[in-house]
Amino acid sequence: MPALSGVLARLLTAAEPLRDVVAAAARPPGQRASHAAALDVSAPTTARALLVGALASDDPGAARPVLAVTATAREAEDLVVELGDVMDADDVALYPAWETLPHERLSPRSDTVGQRLAVLRRLAHPDDAPGRRRPRVVITPIRAVLQPQAAGLGDIAPVLLRVGSEVDLDDLVRALVDAGYHRVDLVERRGEFTVRGGLVDVFPPTADHPRRVELWGDEVAEIREFAVADQRSLGVVDEVFAPACRELLLTDEVRRRAATLAEQHPELAELLTKVAHGTAVEGMESLAPALLEQMELLVDELPV
Repeated sequence: MPALSGVLARLLTAAEPLRDVVAAAARPPGQRASHAAALDVSAPTTARALLVGALASDDPGAARPVLAVTATAREAEDLVVELGDVMDADDVALYPAWETLPHERLSPRSDTVGQRLAVLRRLAHPDDAPGRRRPRVVITPIRAVLQPQAAGLGDIAPVLLRVGSEVDLDDLVRALVDAGYHRVDLVERRGEFTVRGGLVDVFPPTADHPRRVELWGDEVAEIREFAVADQRSLGVVDEVFAPACRELLLTDEVRRRAATLAEQHPELAELLTKVAHGTAVEGMESLAPALLEQMELLVDELPV
Protein backbone atom coordinates (compact mmCIF):
# COMPACT_ATOMS: atom_id res chain seq x y z
CA MET A 1 0.00 0.00 0.00
CA PRO A 2 2.82 2.59 0.60
CA ALA A 3 3.61 2.73 -3.12
CA LEU A 4 -0.06 3.17 -4.02
CA SER A 5 -0.45 5.78 -1.28
CA GLY A 6 2.43 7.79 -2.72
CA VAL A 7 0.85 7.74 -6.18
CA LEU A 8 -2.50 8.84 -4.79
CA ALA A 9 -0.87 11.65 -2.82
CA ARG A 10 0.82 13.01 -5.94
CA LEU A 11 -2.39 12.79 -7.94
CA LEU A 12 -4.31 14.56 -5.20
CA THR A 13 -1.96 17.50 -4.97
CA ALA A 14 -2.00 17.80 -8.77
CA ALA A 15 -5.83 17.93 -9.00
CA GLU A 16 -6.88 21.53 -9.65
CA PRO A 17 -9.70 21.85 -7.05
CA LEU A 18 -7.58 20.43 -4.26
CA ARG A 19 -4.50 22.32 -5.41
CA ASP A 20 -6.43 25.59 -5.11
CA VAL A 21 -7.64 24.72 -1.61
CA VAL A 22 -4.14 23.75 -0.46
CA ALA A 23 -2.71 26.97 -1.91
CA ALA A 24 -5.39 29.04 -0.20
CA ALA A 25 -4.81 27.31 3.13
CA ALA A 26 -1.08 28.00 2.89
CA ARG A 27 -1.64 31.76 2.58
CA PRO A 28 -1.68 33.88 5.75
CA PRO A 29 -5.24 34.85 6.83
CA GLY A 30 -4.75 38.50 5.85
CA GLN A 31 -3.85 37.53 2.28
CA ARG A 32 -6.97 35.46 1.63
CA ALA A 33 -9.70 36.88 -0.52
CA SER A 34 -12.20 36.98 2.32
CA HIS A 35 -9.67 38.34 4.83
CA ALA A 36 -11.10 35.81 7.27
CA ALA A 37 -9.13 33.97 9.90
CA ALA A 38 -10.54 30.64 8.74
CA LEU A 39 -10.88 29.06 5.33
CA ASP A 40 -14.28 27.43 4.79
CA VAL A 41 -14.43 24.55 2.32
CA SER A 42 -17.68 22.84 1.37
CA ALA A 43 -17.33 19.27 0.13
CA PRO A 44 -19.10 15.91 0.51
CA THR A 45 -18.11 13.72 3.45
CA THR A 46 -16.44 11.26 1.10
CA ALA A 47 -13.93 13.95 0.11
CA ARG A 48 -12.62 14.64 3.60
CA ALA A 49 -9.85 12.04 3.40
CA LEU A 50 -8.80 13.39 0.01
CA LEU A 51 -8.67 16.93 1.36
CA VAL A 52 -6.75 16.03 4.52
CA GLY A 53 -4.36 13.89 2.48
CA ALA A 54 -3.75 16.73 0.06
CA LEU A 55 -3.07 19.20 2.88
CA ALA A 56 -0.63 16.78 4.51
CA SER A 57 1.11 15.95 1.22
CA ASP A 58 1.68 19.61 0.36
CA ASP A 59 4.71 19.84 2.64
CA PRO A 60 5.90 16.38 3.72
CA GLY A 61 8.78 17.89 5.71
CA ALA A 62 6.60 20.27 7.74
CA ALA A 63 7.18 20.07 11.51
CA ARG A 64 3.57 20.94 12.34
CA PRO A 65 1.12 18.20 11.40
CA VAL A 66 -2.38 18.65 10.03
CA LEU A 67 -4.94 18.46 12.84
CA ALA A 68 -8.19 16.90 11.60
CA VAL A 69 -11.09 17.29 14.05
CA THR A 70 -14.23 15.17 13.74
CA ALA A 71 -17.61 15.35 15.45
CA THR A 72 -17.46 11.88 16.99
CA ALA A 73 -14.98 9.17 17.91
CA ARG A 74 -16.46 6.86 15.26
CA GLU A 75 -15.89 9.46 12.55
CA ALA A 76 -12.28 9.86 13.71
CA GLU A 77 -11.71 6.10 13.47
CA ASP A 78 -13.31 5.99 10.02
CA LEU A 79 -11.12 8.86 8.81
CA VAL A 80 -8.00 7.00 9.96
CA VAL A 81 -9.01 4.02 7.83
CA GLU A 82 -9.84 6.22 4.83
CA LEU A 83 -6.53 8.06 5.04
CA GLY A 84 -4.73 4.73 4.99
CA ASP A 85 -5.73 4.46 1.32
CA VAL A 86 -4.40 7.94 0.54
CA MET A 87 -1.11 8.13 2.43
CA ASP A 88 1.25 6.00 4.49
CA ALA A 89 -0.69 4.75 7.52
CA ASP A 90 2.37 5.37 9.74
CA ASP A 91 1.98 9.09 9.04
CA VAL A 92 -1.53 9.13 10.54
CA ALA A 93 -2.15 9.16 14.29
CA LEU A 94 -5.46 8.85 16.13
CA TYR A 95 -5.71 10.89 19.33
CA PRO A 96 -8.74 9.51 21.17
CA ALA A 97 -10.91 11.26 23.74
CA TRP A 98 -11.54 9.83 27.16
CA GLU A 99 -14.52 7.48 27.24
CA THR A 100 -15.39 9.17 30.57
CA LEU A 101 -16.27 12.79 31.31
CA PRO A 102 -13.57 14.93 32.96
CA HIS A 103 -15.65 15.49 36.13
CA GLU A 104 -16.74 11.85 36.57
CA ARG A 105 -15.33 9.71 39.34
CA LEU A 106 -14.22 7.24 36.72
CA SER A 107 -10.72 6.94 35.30
CA PRO A 108 -10.17 6.59 31.55
CA ARG A 109 -9.06 3.16 30.36
CA SER A 110 -5.33 2.50 30.34
CA ASP A 111 -5.35 1.73 26.60
CA THR A 112 -6.97 5.10 25.88
CA VAL A 113 -4.41 6.91 28.01
CA GLY A 114 -1.55 4.93 26.50
CA GLN A 115 -2.62 5.76 22.96
CA ARG A 116 -2.94 9.45 23.79
CA LEU A 117 0.49 9.57 25.44
CA ALA A 118 2.07 7.64 22.56
CA VAL A 119 0.79 10.26 20.09
CA LEU A 120 1.97 13.13 22.28
CA ARG A 121 5.38 11.46 22.61
CA ARG A 122 5.63 11.18 18.83
CA LEU A 123 4.88 14.89 18.56
CA ALA A 124 7.35 16.00 21.22
CA HIS A 125 10.11 13.37 21.00
CA PRO A 126 9.71 11.25 17.87
CA ASP A 127 13.11 9.58 18.23
CA ASP A 128 11.98 7.38 21.15
CA ALA A 129 8.38 6.81 20.06
CA PRO A 130 6.80 4.25 17.69
CA GLY A 131 7.49 5.09 14.05
CA ARG A 132 10.54 7.21 14.96
CA ARG A 133 8.98 10.21 13.23
CA ARG A 134 6.25 12.76 13.82
CA PRO A 135 2.85 11.99 12.32
CA ARG A 136 1.85 14.21 9.42
CA VAL A 137 -1.83 14.00 10.36
CA VAL A 138 -3.37 13.87 13.84
CA ILE A 139 -7.05 12.90 13.85
CA THR A 140 -9.13 13.52 16.94
CA PRO A 141 -12.78 13.97 17.97
CA ILE A 142 -13.86 17.40 19.13
CA ARG A 143 -14.15 16.22 22.75
CA ALA A 144 -10.41 15.59 22.88
CA VAL A 145 -9.71 19.06 21.49
CA LEU A 146 -11.92 20.84 24.03
CA GLN A 147 -10.87 18.88 27.12
CA PRO A 148 -8.02 20.42 29.15
CA GLN A 149 -5.24 17.98 29.93
CA ALA A 150 -2.16 17.96 32.09
CA ALA A 151 0.61 20.11 30.70
CA GLY A 152 3.71 18.44 29.30
CA LEU A 153 2.27 14.96 28.78
CA GLY A 154 4.46 14.55 25.70
CA ASP A 155 7.54 14.91 27.92
CA ILE A 156 6.64 11.91 30.09
CA ALA A 157 9.31 9.42 29.11
CA PRO A 158 7.98 5.92 28.38
CA VAL A 159 9.63 2.79 29.69
CA LEU A 160 11.65 1.79 26.65
CA LEU A 161 13.55 -1.50 26.52
CA ARG A 162 15.51 -2.83 23.56
CA VAL A 163 17.38 -6.08 23.11
CA GLY A 164 21.01 -5.51 24.05
CA SER A 165 20.32 -2.48 26.24
CA GLU A 166 21.14 -2.43 29.95
CA VAL A 167 18.71 -1.72 32.78
CA ASP A 168 18.79 -2.17 36.53
CA LEU A 169 15.88 -4.34 37.66
CA ASP A 170 15.05 -2.17 40.67
CA ASP A 171 15.07 0.94 38.47
CA LEU A 172 12.81 -0.80 35.95
CA VAL A 173 10.29 -1.78 38.63
CA ARG A 174 10.32 1.74 40.03
CA ALA A 175 9.80 3.27 36.57
CA LEU A 176 6.82 1.02 35.86
CA VAL A 177 5.20 1.82 39.21
CA ASP A 178 5.77 5.56 38.71
CA ALA A 179 4.15 5.25 35.25
CA GLY A 180 0.97 3.85 36.78
CA TYR A 181 1.50 0.12 36.18
CA HIS A 182 0.16 -2.36 38.75
CA ARG A 183 2.44 -5.13 40.03
CA VAL A 184 0.56 -8.45 40.04
CA ASP A 185 1.30 -12.16 40.30
CA LEU A 186 0.15 -12.93 36.75
CA VAL A 187 -0.19 -10.41 33.93
CA GLU A 188 -3.68 -10.50 32.44
CA ARG A 189 -4.61 -6.92 31.62
CA ARG A 190 -3.03 -3.84 30.09
CA GLY A 191 -1.16 -1.75 32.62
CA GLU A 192 0.06 -4.73 34.66
CA PHE A 193 3.52 -6.20 35.22
CA THR A 194 5.14 -8.97 37.20
CA VAL A 195 8.70 -9.95 38.13
CA ARG A 196 9.93 -13.53 38.47
CA GLY A 197 13.66 -13.77 38.92
CA GLY A 198 15.23 -12.42 35.73
CA LEU A 199 11.92 -12.35 33.84
CA VAL A 200 9.74 -9.25 33.67
CA ASP A 201 6.29 -9.51 32.11
CA VAL A 202 4.70 -6.20 31.17
CA PHE A 203 1.51 -5.42 29.26
CA PRO A 204 1.84 -1.96 27.65
CA PRO A 205 -1.52 -0.21 27.15
CA THR A 206 -0.81 0.27 23.44
CA ALA A 207 0.13 -3.37 22.74
CA ASP A 208 -2.09 -6.23 21.59
CA HIS A 209 -0.14 -8.74 23.68
CA PRO A 210 2.07 -8.54 26.78
CA ARG A 211 5.86 -8.71 26.55
CA ARG A 212 8.22 -11.01 28.44
CA VAL A 213 11.62 -9.44 29.01
CA GLU A 214 14.47 -11.80 29.87
CA LEU A 215 17.35 -10.17 31.70
CA TRP A 216 20.87 -11.58 31.80
CA GLY A 217 22.29 -9.58 34.66
CA ASP A 218 21.49 -5.99 33.68
CA GLU A 219 21.33 -6.74 29.95
CA VAL A 220 18.08 -7.26 28.04
CA ALA A 221 18.78 -10.64 26.45
CA GLU A 222 15.44 -11.32 24.75
CA ILE A 223 11.92 -9.91 24.41
CA ARG A 224 8.95 -12.04 23.42
CA GLU A 225 5.24 -11.51 22.98
CA PHE A 226 3.04 -14.04 24.73
CA ALA A 227 -0.64 -14.91 24.94
CA VAL A 228 -2.54 -14.01 28.10
CA ALA A 229 -4.75 -17.09 28.01
CA ASP A 230 -2.09 -19.80 28.09
CA GLN A 231 1.19 -17.83 28.46
CA ARG A 232 2.32 -19.31 25.12
CA SER A 233 5.09 -17.43 23.31
CA LEU A 234 3.97 -15.65 20.13
CA GLY A 235 7.38 -14.66 18.80
CA VAL A 236 10.41 -12.46 19.33
CA VAL A 237 10.17 -8.65 19.21
CA ASP A 238 12.89 -6.02 19.29
CA GLU A 239 11.62 -3.66 21.97
CA VAL A 240 9.09 -2.76 24.63
CA PHE A 241 7.47 0.66 24.37
CA ALA A 242 5.46 1.20 27.54
CA PRO A 243 3.88 4.64 27.93
CA ALA A 244 2.32 5.66 31.21
CA CYS A 245 -1.10 4.25 32.06
CA ARG A 246 -2.37 7.43 33.72
CA GLU A 247 -2.30 11.09 32.77
CA LEU A 248 -2.25 12.10 36.44
CA LEU A 249 0.92 10.64 37.90
CA LEU A 250 1.45 10.60 41.67
CA THR A 251 4.51 12.80 41.83
CA ASP A 252 5.73 14.31 45.11
CA GLU A 253 4.16 17.64 44.18
CA VAL A 254 0.77 16.05 43.40
CA ARG A 255 0.84 14.19 46.71
CA ARG A 256 1.64 17.38 48.63
CA ARG A 257 -1.21 19.23 46.96
CA ALA A 258 -3.58 16.34 47.70
CA ALA A 259 -2.65 16.41 51.39
CA THR A 260 -3.30 20.15 51.58
CA LEU A 261 -6.64 19.87 49.78
CA ALA A 262 -7.72 16.99 52.04
CA GLU A 263 -7.53 19.36 55.01
CA GLN A 264 -9.41 22.11 53.19
CA HIS A 265 -12.16 19.89 51.75
CA PRO A 266 -13.31 17.23 54.23
CA GLU A 267 -15.92 15.96 51.76
CA LEU A 268 -13.08 14.79 49.51
CA ALA A 269 -10.78 13.68 52.28
CA GLU A 270 -11.15 9.95 51.62
CA LEU A 271 -10.09 10.24 47.98
CA LEU A 272 -7.44 12.91 48.53
CA THR A 273 -5.84 11.12 51.48
CA LYS A 274 -5.23 8.02 49.36
CA VAL A 275 -3.70 10.15 46.62
CA ALA A 276 -1.53 11.90 49.22
CA HIS A 277 -0.27 8.48 50.34
CA GLY A 278 0.64 7.55 46.77
CA THR A 279 -2.30 5.25 46.04
CA ALA A 280 -3.92 5.53 42.62
CA VAL A 281 -7.68 5.93 43.10
CA GLU A 282 -10.47 5.41 40.58
CA GLY A 283 -11.62 8.81 39.33
CA MET A 284 -8.75 10.83 40.74
CA GLU A 285 -8.31 12.42 37.29
CA SER A 286 -11.44 14.49 38.01
CA LEU A 287 -9.33 16.48 40.49
CA ALA A 288 -6.46 17.07 38.06
CA PRO A 289 -7.14 20.83 37.66
CA ALA A 290 -6.72 21.24 41.44
CA LEU A 291 -3.79 18.86 41.82
CA LEU A 292 -1.71 20.07 38.89
CA GLU A 293 0.00 23.40 38.47
CA GLN A 294 -0.94 23.80 34.82
CA MET A 295 -3.46 22.43 32.33
CA GLU A 296 -3.40 22.89 28.56
CA LEU A 297 -5.14 21.83 25.36
CA LEU A 298 -4.09 19.41 22.64
CA VAL A 299 -3.27 22.28 20.29
CA ASP A 300 -0.67 23.50 22.79
CA GLU A 301 1.22 20.21 22.31
CA LEU A 302 1.48 20.52 18.53
CA PRO A 303 4.94 21.50 17.27
CA VAL A 304 5.22 25.12 16.16
